[in-house]
Amino acid sequence: MDALILSRLQFAITTVYHFLFVPVTLGLSIFVALLETWYINSGSYEERIKLKKLVKFFGTIFLINFAMGVVTGIVQEFHFGMNWSEYARFMGDIFGAPLALEALTAFFIESTFIGLWIFGWDKLSEKLHCLCIWIVAFGSNLSAFWILVANSFMQHPVGYEIQDGRAVMTSFFDLVTNHYVLGEYSHAFFAGITTGGFLVIVVSAWKIATDEASREMFVRTIRRAVLYTLVGLLGVMGSGHMHAQYLAEANPMKLASFEALWETENPAPFAVIADINQEAGKNDFEILIPKMFTFMVHNSFEGEVKGINDLQREAQEKYGSGYYIPNDVRGMFWSFRVMIATGGLMLLIVLVTGFLVLFQRSKIREHLCCLKMMPLLLPLPFIANSVGWYIAEAGRQPWIVVGLQKTAVAVSPNLTAWDVWLTLIGFTAIYLFLAILAVFAAVMFIRRTKITEEE
Repeated sequence: MDALILSRLQFAITTVYHFLFVPVTLGLSIFVALLETWYINSGSYEERIKLKKLVKFFGTIFLINFAMGVVTGIVQEFHFGMNWSEYARFMGDIFGAPLALEALTAFFIESTFIGLWIFGWDKLSEKLHCLCIWIVAFGSNLSAFWILVANSFMQHPVGYEIQDGRAVMTSFFDLVTNHYVLGEYSHAFFAGITTGGFLVIVVSAWKIATDEASREMFVRTIRRAVLYTLVGLLGVMGSGHMHAQYLAEANPMKLASFEALWETENPAPFAVIADINQEAGKNDFEILIPKMFTFMVHNSFEGEVKGINDLQREAQEKYGSGYYIPNDVRGMFWSFRVMIATGGLMLLIVLVTGFLVLFQRSKIREHLCCLKMMPLLLPLPFIANSVGWYIAEAGRQPWIVVGLQKTAVAVSPNLTAWDVWLTLIGFTAIYLFLAILAVFAAVMFIRRTKITEEE
């Protein structure tokens, strides 16, 4: 493999590692803030003791995850200078602005107020301490906003002009109000709520099944987590649907690729499964639902959806000869279906869990075995997040900035395959070790901590 392929692989691996922790930070920070709000508004002394322990319990899980997110995120920015220097040269004037704002606003807010929250117990007033975690939650989600502003430009460039072979920002307002940001950010925000909420459900279910002393408080927690996760699931489905409809205008090639729709059709069917032959530009076998893809895009059973082959011809007319189809249509096609399947499965699990804890609470002891098995389901939101990220980024290929710069010319010209192999192996080994360490620390903490009335 050459330096280009290895650099793409390295960025993919390190980004997936990082993105395992980001959604948890986005969603769990808000849930911890809600828990502390519940705590400061609670009544009896005994309940306040338990609620305070509950806030610290999930707060500690959040801190472990937050630390991993910071460590794995720092590496990301070094990629642009080391592996993608041509991209940095071309895009630095635009890409640098949201990255700088992410550090100067969001990250400084997070790091300052998370310190106050950690060390401020019994030193700050209850309301002021609660405000700190709300500010941390705001800063975490603001950080995601700035990163997605930069990413949205790469997907759908706006507010720029080309000067001396470089993209130069002409309108910061256009950059931050890019319609693509709305779709990406809302989807990421609700994915974070879903991931954080599902984590709380799994942890609470396991504690209900294995920790009788803490059972009462975790039953109360899981009831709130079910409602919280439902909001996330419905939001992520709705925002994803609306963003997919927007892709018909902003990036129809990506839309057609994750549906493996090779020819323009009106109405267009939805392929449940397909044997994709990318070399021939067709599907050798497929099971279709007639008109469904058109309905998904247009909210009507009538309407044209452009196919990959026609879009390839249009791209050649616009940009010149070349191959403008994403190089892994098969991977995008199945990644989309894995994302939908895991989302649907999570919705079913949350609904069943909600029915159990909200309407069958008196019979909860009859289902302890099922609750004890819930940790086996924890990978679901992380799988959905990872394949969703893959669809978003693979669908942009062969462009690193759609219509402006191809990935093949963005890599550092003096980079060798050996250079990338060395860092790829190093990063992978270190990240794997840190991930194992973080999971071990979290599991040991969860197993040993009890939520009782004792101080």
